[in-house]
Amino acid sequence: MSQSDSTRDSGLPQVMLKSELPAHLIRHATLRQLQVFEAIVRLGSFTRAAEELHLTQPTVSIQIKKLSSALGLPLFEYVGRRASPTEVGLLLYDTCREMLGALTNLEMKLAEMHGLKRGRLRLAVITTAQYFAPSILGQFARRYPDVELSLEVSNFDRVLDRLANNDDDLYIIGHVPERLTDVAVYPFAPNPLVVMASRDHPLAGRRNIPLQELEQENFLMREPGSGIRESTLKLFQEHGINPRVRMELGSNEAIKQAVIGGLGISVLSLHTLSAEGAEGPVALLDVEHFPIHRQWHIVHPRQKVLSVVAQTFLDFAIQDEARLRNQIEDMLAAFKAQADAGQGPSAG
Repeated sequence: MSQSDSTRDSGLPQVMLKSELPAHLIRHATLRQLQVFEAIVRLGSFTRAAEELHLTQPTVSIQIKKLSSALGLPLFEYVGRRASPTEVGLLLYDTCREMLGALTNLEMKLAEMHGLKRGRLRLAVITTAQYFAPSILGQFARRYPDVELSLEVSNFDRVLDRLANNDDDLYIIGHVPERLTDVAVYPFAPNPLVVMASRDHPLAGRRNIPLQELEQENFLMREPGSGIRESTLKLFQEHGINPRVRMELGSNEAIKQAVIGGLGISVLSLHTLSAEGAEGPVALLDVEHFPIHRQWHIVHPRQKVLSVVAQTFLDFAIQDEARLRNQIEDMLAAFKAQADAGQGPSAG
């Protein structure tokens, strides 16, 4: 008598042998069900999964019910209206990510054989990168119009959380914290930090402003943990300067509006002025030791095997550095020309 026969005759719960499990799943589970399940766990919501997959919420619920029935174990536990994956659900999620990733890569390779680029790219970026990331994606989309693009814009800590959870294909951040030791890092574009003020600020138009003079100004700062804030404070500490922080704000746009309103000066990425340019309501101050020269970085978990489309985008973005660098140099030149036109006196 076989082990499975003895188990069945004993009245004990049936335990599926490993050799039988794949065949069982193939007969009773579908790729669509696994795709729906992966989306729910990744997005944290049945509703958001339904929206992403263009399904109705009842259809999503039915697919999960059928998948749970096929496995013989619950995939979610419910507390109030919140659904969290069970231990089995987490195991299945990891398997789904590997399997769907492999299928995506296969689809891309097959498409390449036909001279096409198809698939999906998930990109997560910090808030400051929103000023140039759409431009890169636009260039990429024109070359590969059949690739589906997803862009997640969030604060630095949230992007690092997504990186730790491997939620996306690639991530764009500014500084790379020392604690990120298990990631692959690709520097790819300049990210100069500049001192901004309103156009009618007394320092606007002056040249060679000593760094120490900023100690008398009201500063508008990003929140603690911001890479821009850390770089700015590091420079000030190196020169014994204690900035007078008037206000902390959680977004670049809020800081820009506060600068325009005359509430103080600030240090931000030059990219944040890409829409307004030198003709806008914000002036750059010519302060010694500025700009602070930083780099943008594309990162991903070191052990992650990139899909063909993700690798293609990574190569494309690195090659696009020259265009971004020229844009930055043109912006700096335009602001300098505007300041020179004001014929401001030298502070030296």
